[in-house]
Amino acid sequence: MQRTRIDLEAIADIHNLARAAWLAGRRKRRSPEALAFFQDFERSLARLAAGIQDGTRPLGLYRPFTVWDPKRRLIHAACFEDRVLHHAVFAQAGPVLERAMVDSSYACRPGKGPLAAVQRAQAALRRYPWYVKIDIRGYFPAIDQARLMTLLERCFKGAPFLALLRRIIAGYETAPGKGLPIGTLASQFFANYYLDALDRLLLERLRVCDHVRYMDDVIWWCEDRAQATETLRQVRDFAAQVCLLEVKETAQINRSTHGVGFLGYRVLPGTLRLSHRRRRSYQERRRHWERAHAAGWIDGAGLQRAYAAVHGITAHAASRGWRAKNLSRFPPVEC
Repeated sequence: MQRTRIDLEAIADIHNLARAAWLAGRRKRRSPEALAFFQDFERSLARLAAGIQDGTRPLGLYRPFTVWDPKRRLIHAACFEDRVLHHAVFAQAGPVLERAMVDSSYACRPGKGPLAAVQRAQAALRRYPWYVKIDIRGYFPAIDQARLMTLLERCFKGAPFLALLRRIIAGYETAPGKGLPIGTLASQFFANYYLDALDRLLLERLRVCDHVRYMDDVIWWCEDRAQATETLRQVRDFAAQVCLLEVKETAQINRSTHGVGFLGYRVLPGTLRLSHRRRRSYQERRRHWERAHAAGWIDGAGLQRAYAAVHGITAHAASRGWRAKNLSRFPPVEC
């Protein structure tokens, strides 16, 4: 693989940084950090450019908080200046990593995403008789930083740029030499690329029928149960010995006709149904906005807008009948 040189001058270019600041601030303009950064915009950009050149950036400051979606996740939000830096770095490095990955990886990539992954999985369920589905135990906290840097060194050259990537990675640890923070742009790119070798094992060496990966959720298809069992064994070994990761014991081998739970849907060859998680999320959010309307916090137009957003949870699934039953069992809260 031919390596790509990226110079720090390209990262620190004022136009690259300005666009990165706009991207980083799209949903953060009113935060105190973002307001301070944009208040003296030219000086902020000059300070960040100098820090990139002299090796004092990123700052490595994170704000931790917990979300439940549906399980508990500890999120680490990078400080605003580091968010700008991440956007500036991956404006240059992102296309290189994009070209390096196989087509059947769908997370955080242009023109792909969860719905496209689900649709490809459904097409494969129609064509091939058996599937294997796995995910990785504690994926982001378990990523090995030294192996990640080895992978990046195969893509990029230029000691200053590689040193910048090393500083970004080393700014966070769950254990010595382990882990990426959930919630940063850099982590999305790094974590997605980290499992590309596993994708290639399945597609190029094991020659499975088809394959879909969304971050650490992986499904592949086989001609029979024996092939499915053998490929799962080899994937477990590869994950442990090469990727330094553990495949969960809950790995599934099943017939495609039985369908598979994937990214919030129950995917069947002929239809998409809502998972229990999406059903619960739909009901909780609908009831939340109905209570808000009953309490006078939002008006009727606001409730209609909220309904439109909540119904987006059920989009693309055969859910009309279930929504009617849900509405009958849990009628709207009266004002």
